[in-house]
Amino acid sequence: MKISVVTPSYNQGRFIERTLDSVSSQEGADVEHVVFDADSNDGTKEILASYRHGIRWVSERDRGQAHAVNKGIKASDGEIIGWLNSDDVYYPGALARVVDFFERHPDVDVVYGQADHIDVDDRAFESYPTEPWDLRALQERCFICQPAAFVRRSALERYGILDESLHYCMDYELWLRLGRAGAAFAFLEEKLAGSRLYQENKTLGSSVAVHREINGMLRRTIGAVPDQWLVSYAYMVTRDHLDERDHPVWFSREVSARSLLAAIRWNNAVSRTLMARLFPRWFAAQ
Repeated sequence: MKISVVTPSYNQGRFIERTLDSVSSQEGADVEHVVFDADSNDGTKEILASYRHGIRWVSERDRGQAHAVNKGIKASDGEIIGWLNSDDVYYPGALARVVDFFERHPDVDVVYGQADHIDVDDRAFESYPTEPWDLRALQERCFICQPAAFVRRSALERYGILDESLHYCMDYELWLRLGRAGAAFAFLEEKLAGSRLYQENKTLGSSVAVHREINGMLRRTIGAVPDQWLVSYAYMVTRDHLDERDHPVWFSREVSARSLLAAIRWNNAVSRTLMARLFPRWFAAQ
């Protein structure tokens, strides 16, 4: 089986060669690598032009990360699709293990493995919190690490590619959409990738916007936002202007209040579960 690795890119010149090397060094798998760069101006295009290990690349303006990934999917022809951002890396042997799993399990549509969070120097500092497949649990927390996830092209043709209206949680929406449609997921308990986490990257640097988009997506996708996401959003908003260590009581009170407002905003109600979590003593006395 052939695996197509799609890399969306924009101004990641300090990392992209490490991303390219992590793909070109893979052994034991038939791999094509396509890069769709959004007209970077930081030296990325020069790195792509001089790279000598068989990549195909295009540099042109696009409509965002999801659009770039979708272009890569359409421009490639492998039976398996991997999506590797231009600051993430595959671990040695990852793609051969993925292809082998798909070949041995023809009924599986999506395979996802374990991963690490890595810093700017490629050092792993924590494991990504992956879990065995459970659709109900996935609605409450995203336990699939995107660079360690791989999808059959046939599943994308059946259920659709990325939602280009999303800027942060397009991968999470895809997993939910495929899972709710009946796609078969499998968890490969092996470390496959390093997902780079640092202050300037899109997810960590825009935590409130990320959580706001997730809540809106969940409301549209499953009809309601689970309490965990409401509380997490409230925490991120409060953290933007109040230090939890300096004002623990006020911080807790504001998170509680904002959680209730978030429940009204996205769910048009305040759930009993959320009330019990935020006000356990009062709730127990009722």
